[in-house]
Amino acid sequence: MRVKIVVVLLLVFCVSAIALWAEYCRVVSSSVVLEHPRIIDISKGDSFNQITRKLLKQNVNIRPLWFKLLAYEKQITNKLKAGEYELKVGLTMPEILILFVKGTPRQYAITFPEGWNFKQIIDRIQRNPHLEKTLSRDDFPAIMLQLGSQHPSPEGLLFPDTYFFDKNASDLSVLKTAYTKMQRVLKTEWDTREKNIPLRNAYEALILASIVEKETGVAEERGQIAGVFTRRLRKRMLLQTDPTVIYGMGARYQGNLRYRDLRRPTPYNTYVVRGLPPTPIAMPSQAAINAVLHPEKGKSLYFVAKGNGQGTHVFSATLKEHNNAVNKYQRKR
Repeated sequence: MRVKIVVVLLLVFCVSAIALWAEYCRVVSSSVVLEHPRIIDISKGDSFNQITRKLLKQNVNIRPLWFKLLAYEKQITNKLKAGEYELKVGLTMPEILILFVKGTPRQYAITFPEGWNFKQIIDRIQRNPHLEKTLSRDDFPAIMLQLGSQHPSPEGLLFPDTYFFDKNASDLSVLKTAYTKMQRVLKTEWDTREKNIPLRNAYEALILASIVEKETGVAEERGQIAGVFTRRLRKRMLLQTDPTVIYGMGARYQGNLRYRDLRRPTPYNTYVVRGLPPTPIAMPSQAAINAVLHPEKGKSLYFVAKGNGQGTHVFSATLKEHNNAVNKYQRKR
């Protein structure tokens, strides 16, 4: 009698186990019922149970018990990555878990335009709701330490581009990506530079490129403007470029550059200080860097904007020609 009871119990156990296994296989292979895609935000430090609750709160029709058993089976309960994920209609529970472990979280973008300075970059970062803010805009030594740079200022050291990041990535991680890209681009350009240019190192090339970037938005003129500054440096002439004066004025600049501003000494006033300013004044494009390392040949030492709304300039070889151009395109205008 006792043997019969044991046999019956074993049969019941086997049948139940088979039924449970069949139910498990059916559930994990079935699509999760979703009428519309869902966005699931997994925060840093979320436990598996917290993630499960977030899914249920978003009406993602998972079976919590089977979901957890599946994760245990695959040994991934502690491998779900933080990020914002889009769950599409038709996903199964294994596919959701794979997405959380190996998939790419939803990406956000931030753009640093050519010619922007560091203050503008930090302002854009501060306004981005998807980035974690860790940096102080004015603590340059701390920023440079975290970037791993020996230069005194982050100005010009970030490559202008669009960068993609996961939700709640740190502002520092984006800056590091932009910094690393600029170092790579600058090294490539410096290694292929023309010989005998009057620049001692790649950082000086970056400084001059930032000035070229601010002087013209016309791609075809970058080489000409770089040629003018190169010849002035060789002749030890003052660069006399307005963008450096404006940068050195900081908040004092209100949109109007006056004669007395050109005479007021600052480390960036190239009307009174010979040579290059101490740091870049903006983020130069790769084209601007290339231009200063391959300046266009010629005799022009001056240029003045035509004021035609196209950003183009008139180039002159002598001061007399330059003054005539100033009278024609600026004073009489």
